[in-house]
Amino acid sequence: MRVATIDIGTNAVLLLVAESQPNGVLRAVADRATITRLGEGVDRSRTLSPHAVNRTRICLEAYAELVREFEVDRIAVVGTSAMRDAQGAEDLRASVRALFGVEVRVLSGSEEARMTFEGGLDGLDFAFSTEVALFDIGGGSTEVVLGRPGGSQPALSYIESFDVGSVRLTERHVRSDPPAQAELAALARSASAAFARVPDLPRGSTPVGVAGTVTTLAAVAFSIAPYVGARVHGTVLPRERLRQVVNDLAALDVASRRGVPGMEPNRADVIVAGGYIALALLDHWHADDLRVSDRGLRWGLAHELGRAP
Repeated sequence: MRVATIDIGTNAVLLLVAESQPNGVLRAVADRATITRLGEGVDRSRTLSPHAVNRTRICLEAYAELVREFEVDRIAVVGTSAMRDAQGAEDLRASVRALFGVEVRVLSGSEEARMTFEGGLDGLDFAFSTEVALFDIGGGSTEVVLGRPGGSQPALSYIESFDVGSVRLTERHVRSDPPAQAELAALARSASAAFARVPDLPRGSTPVGVAGTVTTLAAVAFSIAPYVGARVHGTVLPRERLRQVVNDLAALDVASRRGVPGMEPNRADVIVAGGYIALALLDHWHADDLRVSDRGLRWGLAHELGRAP
């Protein structure tokens, strides 16, 4: 069976076309990510801007061509933080309906976290008896999940979605280019305060980081350019190397960041805030390392489609 999943996020829209094998393993046929910044200004206005909706619609039109080309059997489209938090999504919903023949499913924070946990651990060698801490830094929110892998029925002990993301924190705190020290201090305080009550890291566990902020920081740390997901997925990034990368990027203006090997140019303006979110969690957990996942929500959703009767 061939399935397609689309994740309409606050910062990026992701498409996965995958074939579901009889043993439940997914094989990616196409994997795309396009930054449309749907959540631009949402933290302040709580309304999707027409320009952001139009950027996202153009992306979805291109994805619809790919979906038709690959002749998928099933398709699902989900929306996350920006569509949860903001008004003005009616035109976007109508576009999805016209392009794909399905309704957008706007996920709650806990639904997003559950799917991300399953999808983010796909292809990583965690035993079902091992408790894992996973986090997903989006543009508008960050999901934190603790639990044990278990295919379609992971045993989750903690799920929380926090209203801190790379776009949201940038819009709240960053006015200078490069950011002033006071602005960086505000990013650090905001991220640290958000995660103050997150449970301790499971004993002997290495946290797993999911989504574009983490994969981009890993690509910069290891000079992976052009970006290749298979080279990033499963890599281990030491916390102090991550800190060095974030500090180096924070010292550059946005134009200079765009030229750094491994950097996704359209992510350059929000990557520092995303890095501070990752560091806040690793510092909270006293974790020495971070394991990077190139997979996530779109993969969890693809597993769900493959299991559906």
